[in-house]
Parts: sequence; structure tokens; C-alpha cells
Amino acid sequence: MKTRITNIREIVTPVGSRVAVGADMDKLSVLTHSDIILSDGNIESVIPRNQEEQGIKHVIDAEGAVILPAFVDPHTHLVFGGTREDEFNLRIRGKKYMEIARMGGGINSTVRATRSESEDTLFEHAVRNLRDMVAHGTATFEIKSGYGLETETELKQLRVIKRLQESEPVDIKATFLGAHEIPPEYQGRKKDYVNLVCEDMLPAVKEQGIAEYCDIFCETGVFDIDDSRKILNRAKELGFKLRIHADELTPLGGGELAGELGAASADHLVHVTKAGIAKMVQAGVVFVMLPGTTFFLMSDKFAPAGKILEAGGILALSTDFNPGSSYTHSMPMVITIACLRMGLTIEQGINAATLNGAYSLGLQNVTGSIHPGKQADLIFLDAPSYKFLVYNFGVNRIRAVMKKGQLIYQKA
Repeated sequence: MKTRITNIREIVTPVGSRVAVGADMDKLSVLTHSDIILSDGNIESVIPRNQEEQGIKHVIDAEGAVILPAFVDPHTHLVFGGTREDEFNLRIRGKKYMEIARMGGGINSTVRATRSESEDTLFEHAVRNLRDMVAHGTATFEIKSGYGLETETELKQLRVIKRLQESEPVDIKATFLGAHEIPPEYQGRKKDYVNLVCEDMLPAVKEQGIAEYCDIFCETGVFDIDDSRKILNRAKELGFKLRIHADELTPLGGGELAGELGAASADHLVHVTKAGIAKMVQAGVVFVMLPGTTFFLMSDKFAPAGKILEAGGILALSTDFNPGSSYTHSMPMVITIACLRMGLTIEQGINAATLNGAYSLGLQNVTGSIHPGKQADLIFLDAPSYKFLVYNFGVNRIRAVMKKGQLIYQKA
């Protein structure tokens, strides 16, 4: 069945259909006086508004909206127990992230809550957060475990992600992050925990088939380069694709390791080295930037987006939605922070939040741009131009979200 979307102010999309890199990062295709033709949930064509089209069964009046690709968020921690709003005031008063962790807060605080909550409660909480993110324009997600730090709770989180995949009208990629932190019961016995991840957790996740990727928090004081290489190589042996939390707090060499292992992405990268950038570019690893986290943690040092782009890196943006260091559902707000604090242009920000996020998840042929053959994953923006998405910060101007040709959110 064919659908025609008409009365569109602007149709805005990355110029390429696979990835935005180099000069293409600075460009967007902006069409006016044009309509979008959908067929069976996919984009069939973009045609002039006055052109006749045969076989149209349904017409959607966009009422002057700007239409862009729906956002792709390639790094979230959407399944968790509890919240950590009390840590916000501690940071305001000068406490650092690692200090709060030593006080019993941080990741292990969420681990305690996640271990204690039932699978159904975790699912209900995750559904609410996911739908809030959809209302801000995201229709494709990566979701990690990592708040169990024991086999059964990690599997519980991944089962919740599978339930979300089956029940929510969005695309979701699942990632196992058992090496997110060293749990309290393994303090002083990190080697034993690394072995648990390699020999118990990873095989159990693989046997159940509930995660496509394996991730690790490669950082000083958590999992060093040797730990990370061991876990990620074990994951690779078992058939997992790789992602890495890298060089967030210190220049440990996570970027170099991502390049060495051919990871799909390395994320955070606030302190990535010149050598790390070069190795990632050479290996085609996506640089996933999480500026909302840096902003929320009140740091003045952001990932070096300019250097990455100059080197020809593939740069994507993500919310890093989680209860401790980036409690935001809004990809538009993340793009604004990336523009104001990392020096991205609006065009670069939109490319990074759509097509390049899709590329990092292997979905570049499915979503992330408005090109024939791709899913009709679209956002309808109530604004005079696409630039208002970023310029009018802190305001949700998204009127509707479409996934595979179906409206999955409409503003009341």
C-alpha cells in the first residue's frame, strides 16, 4: 500500500545513504515543495509536490512540518533499577565522579537497585524511559546491560532488552556490558571477576542468544588494557561484535585497542590520543561522542571532535542515557551541547545523530537517512527550519515520530 506525505516545509537528510564522513559531514540535502512516497513501510521516492503518483491509498498531511530521519541512539543504558538524583547535588558541591563512587554511589548504587528489582519492574521502568526517548525523536536504540555484575542479573537485564525488542515498535540492538565495573564482592580480586566474565557470563549470554555486542569500561581504576583485550578477545571468539567505553577519564589507550581489535565503535573518547584517532580511522571504528555525559558531570574537557573530523573519522552522537552520568531522553539537547561545546555545526550534529549512529550499529542500509529502500523512520518537526532543532534548545519541537511508515508518537 502506498502512502503520500505532503504539505512538508522541508525534507532534510544526510546526502549519502551509507555514512557521513569528510566533506559530507558538513552537508545536508534540504528539499522544499516535495512529497515523500512510502510503500509497505519503506521510502519509495521523494517527488515534486505537483507530480502525480499512481496507487496512493493514504495521504498524510504534514501540516507544514520539517521532516528529518528519526534519530539513532547507539549508546544507552536504558534498563536499570532506581535513580541517582541525590548525586546531582553532590556534584554541584564539588564531589567528583570517583569520589561519589567511593561513598557508595555511582555504578554500584545502580547495581544494588537492579539486582533487587524484578524483571517485570525493570521492564516497566524501561518502557517508560524508551517511550520518553521516542517522544524526543529516537526510533532506533542500542541498549546495554552492565548493572548486574553477576551472571543472573546481567541475563535478567538482557531478557528485559529482548522483551523491549519484541514489544516496542522500534529497532533495538542489545549489548552485554558485564565488565562495566568491579562489583563490591570482587574488590581486590579483579582477576577473578575478569575470569567470571570470560568463562561464565559471556558463554551464558551467547547460549541464550540475547546480545549481539560485547562492551567494556576500559578505564584507569576499572578494566585496564590487558583486562579489556582479554575480555574482548574472548567475546570475539564467541562471535560477539565489539564496542568499547574508551579514554573517558584518562588517555589509557582504549582508542588504540578499539582499532587493534576492529571494534564497531569506541565511545566517550574525551582523552583519546592522536595515535588512538589514527588507529580508529584506519580500522573504520566509529567515534561515538557522548557530550551530554561530559556536560552532566560538569567537566570542561570535551572529546576532540574537530581533530577526529580532520582525520577523517566517522563521528556519531548518543545520549548515553543512564541514571548517573547522563539522565536525558533528548537527542536534540545532545546535538545542541555537541554544537556549543564540541564545535560541531548543526549539519554535522544531525549527520552524527542519524546516519552515522545507524552505521555504528550496522543499520546504515535500513535507517538514518531519507533514501529510497530505507525504512520510513521519520520525525516531524514543528519549526520554520531544521536549524530550530538545535537552535531552540531545551524545547521539544517534535510533533510526531514515524517508524516503518507507522506513527508511533504524536504530540497531544
